[in-house]
Amino acid sequence: MIGAATIPAARTPDPATAPTLRWGVLGPGWIGQRFVNALQAHTGQQVVSVASRSAQRAERFARQWNIPRAHTGYDSLLADPDVDIVYIATPHIEHHRCALAALAAGKHVLVEKPLGINAAQASEVFAAARDCGLFAGEAMWTKFLPKFDVIRQILDDGLLGEVRTVVVDNGEYFTADHRIYDPALLGGPMLDMGIYPVSFAHWVLGDVDAVHAVGQPANDEVNGQFSAILRHAGGNQTVMNTTIMADTPRDAMIAGDAGYLSIPGPYYQPGPFTVFPRGAEPMRYLGARDGHEGGLHFSAAEAARVITAGGTESAIHPESAVVATLEVMDRIRTEIGIAYPGEQPISGSDTP
Repeated sequence: MIGAATIPAARTPDPATAPTLRWGVLGPGWIGQRFVNALQAHTGQQVVSVASRSAQRAERFARQWNIPRAHTGYDSLLADPDVDIVYIATPHIEHHRCALAALAAGKHVLVEKPLGINAAQASEVFAAARDCGLFAGEAMWTKFLPKFDVIRQILDDGLLGEVRTVVVDNGEYFTADHRIYDPALLGGPMLDMGIYPVSFAHWVLGDVDAVHAVGQPANDEVNGQFSAILRHAGGNQTVMNTTIMADTPRDAMIAGDAGYLSIPGPYYQPGPFTVFPRGAEPMRYLGARDGHEGGLHFSAAEAARVITAGGTESAIHPESAVVATLEVMDRIRTEIGIAYPGEQPISGSDTP
């Protein structure tokens, strides 16, 4: 048991000490920019190649970040012998295809979340990686942050007692011209924002055995928000909401019979949290709020360590957690009537 006035230190290794790999980036968009910025600022990883369908975009990205090679088309980068691992930052609908292509080309892959648009796609990517003896991982950056290693220790050491409840929220207002409203890109909050609270719930309380969800359309084409109650082992529960139609606190709370832990929003980013043990003084973790640029590199450093040691998946965010999260998201979509291309139509209350 952790002492009554003690917050443990993070066990996360310094990302700057991770073995150096040569990275290629597929997709020079918003998240790709921040990923490369974080790698160059905080690690010794080398970004040696970038690819886009647009030669102009690839060349502009390469100039901005001093990347030696810009490729027109993804296949060209995948054929680059100087690339060890590919970070896939394409639109969600392309993650699965690009990951399989990279693995077939002999490249390790770190895929921006979600690894696939459903659990079946994620399972296929991991199976292909095993067959090739290559690393595959999902860049669920939250789980790799030092802040979340500290929370993991607090949970494992029983400071909160038996954890019964998770309440988690992730909402942000987007205008209708944002790509999150594009049905061709699988718009709506599910894949961009809903994955965070579902992954968090699984990380804290484990597998889900029942899902109850309701949704509200944003328009005739995409879901705008959904709320869900998840039942975990022993009847423990998560209550979650995510929306693209309003700004929300984006905070999280973990409650047990000996106290609770409160994470102010955005809970999934670097930042502080407070533990409120029953009958004792609160304990505060004072993490810096340095956003994506202060956190995206941790998953890359973990991938470099695992790959150099001969591993094919991270113990911090393994295949089982990736697939279990997407399985819950699939079940939520069934509840509210959202089907993606290639899936069977779903009859539900939120079908456009």
